[in-house]
Amino acid sequence: MAKETLIVLYGGRSAEREVSVMSAANVLQAVDYSRFTVKTYFITQAGDFARSAVFDAQPAADLKLMDSQSVRADSFISPADIYEKDAVVFPVLHGPQGEDGSIQGFLETMRLAYVGPSVLSASSTMDKIVSKEIFASSGIPQVPYVAMYPGDAISDVSAKVDAQLHYPVFVKPANMGSSVGITKVDSNAELLSALTEALKYDDRIVIEEGLNQPHEVECGALGNSDVTITLPGEVVNSGAFYDYDEKYKNNALTIDVPAKLSADAIEKIRHYAEIAYKATAGRGLARCDFFVSRETGEIFLNELNTIPGFTAFSMYPMLQKQMGLDTTALITKLVELGKEAFEKREAHLAN
Repeated sequence: MAKETLIVLYGGRSAEREVSVMSAANVLQAVDYSRFTVKTYFITQAGDFARSAVFDAQPAADLKLMDSQSVRADSFISPADIYEKDAVVFPVLHGPQGEDGSIQGFLETMRLAYVGPSVLSASSTMDKIVSKEIFASSGIPQVPYVAMYPGDAISDVSAKVDAQLHYPVFVKPANMGSSVGITKVDSNAELLSALTEALKYDDRIVIEEGLNQPHEVECGALGNSDVTITLPGEVVNSGAFYDYDEKYKNNALTIDVPAKLSADAIEKIRHYAEIAYKATAGRGLARCDFFVSRETGEIFLNELNTIPGFTAFSMYPMLQKQMGLDTTALITKLVELGKEAFEKREAHLAN
């Protein structure tokens, strides 16, 4: 029986491209090579597509994928050249132009099946302001926040934060992930520099009221029309907050899977995750991130990440493994979900 082609896109234009390379390398180690041949393509920061390696068997553990330092101009191709009939694309891309609907729209135009969120589910969860408005309309609790829109004066935003929120607050670009551009602010005096940092990455900013060292809890959604939600896991971090270095460089995290919470709290978290996934047109997968107050036990949804990290120490594959689905089986399941979604989309367009 001929193998299926799995196309892995990685790298990308966003500040999260380093995480993407790590995720892609880990995916390549876990693929079922009795079923798939994997073709890899690297997307540069400038947006060029480069033909990378082809894998028919599990690569060496010390595999070094093509990246920003090793990419060569003679490997550049037209984006349309990735097309292969009946192939399935796994866009292992994080952040803007990876999980914001743009690459999904490109793949749909190319009539390619792909893993993960649709254009709608990607775009509605990538922008933190939009997703917060959806969660609010669905009755899901969130921490108080202030939104900064393009054209808003920093002085006006600063005054609104002082009037509506309590410090500390977290200043976040609305369309970034992996904790890129996020700053913890303890007073108004620090707000200007934090907003300036966030504005490097986006012109839409969210300022959220902080909790006092809350439980940071995550659960995984898997499915299209039928969705399963994992038991939640808890991040026990060593620093002030779960920042980029803790996630991807220091590897200084302790993770409890399942989280050490009451049965009632676990049930509520899984319930809110399912509501949020369906409200944002979830498809394929998502990591659902929550805060749980240590003082009151209140549960707050933080965000949905529709292309979560797949590094060796990322939470999403760990959560699925706890539910009995190892990373190899998870990748195969995600490919099947991508094919199912493609067939439904094509059937709707044929009517």
